[in-house]
Amino acid sequence: MNRQMEIICVGNELLIGKTLNTNAHWLARRATIFGMLVKRVTIVGDNVDEIAGAVQEVLDRKPKFIIITGGLGPTFDDKTLEGVSRGLNCKLEVNEKALKMIREKYETYVKEGKMERVELTPARVKMATLPEGAEPLPNFVGTAPGVKLKIAETFLIALPGVPPEMETIFEESVLPLLREEVDGNTFFEMSIYSYGIIESELAPLIDQVMHDNPYVYVKSHPKGWGKGMEIHFSTSAKESRTAKNRLGKAIVQLSDLVQKKGGKTKSKKKGQ
Repeated sequence: MNRQMEIICVGNELLIGKTLNTNAHWLARRATIFGMLVKRVTIVGDNVDEIAGAVQEVLDRKPKFIIITGGLGPTFDDKTLEGVSRGLNCKLEVNEKALKMIREKYETYVKEGKMERVELTPARVKMATLPEGAEPLPNFVGTAPGVKLKIAETFLIALPGVPPEMETIFEESVLPLLREEVDGNTFFEMSIYSYGIIESELAPLIDQVMHDNPYVYVKSHPKGWGKGMEIHFSTSAKESRTAKNRLGKAIVQLSDLVQKKGGKTKSKKKGQ
């Protein structure tokens, strides 16, 4: 079963450091919790060729999901769908379903007194101009719809860059699809802290634990000299009991190995 996902974030503001890439962090965390394996996060600027190249490169690796964020709006620098279209070698066309979504959204704005009348200007129609064969995904928070495409066995999904819009479309339209594809696998994690042992001494102990527990991933996170290390354990499984047993066995083994080296461990306190 292919549970791999890659994320492409589009926006010059990300590359120059003006905007923190919270979308990638949120998506990676959310996807991981629900059983996906996020393999890469790629950031490109608002450039059609760069977007197209990133799409082609990721498709060559055949992940189950490609999530693209940013660049779906009405302005000149919103070039994501043009880049996707070029990367897939397909044409852009006005999608009637997307145009209906946008028209209805502007009608709502008029009723709320935010606008005087509905006018589908070229900039607004641009948000309904999708790659051929794409399905628009409703945006209950903003205006630009999300976009879903199926290329062979890969789902390519483009979401707005505005975090509340991106998160809402993901939860409403992407998460159900993701859950279906992962076939019930869920991500589980636990952490402990170690003291009295430095990371270079801990490394071979982690290697041994991962060798003996092949379904568990273990990662150390130093907190600074004298502050110990967080040791993070994670696994994916269909049953919570299976996951907890795997993690418990790995934690006990590593704790014993640390104690034999003269160190100590303790459970991570809530809120730490």
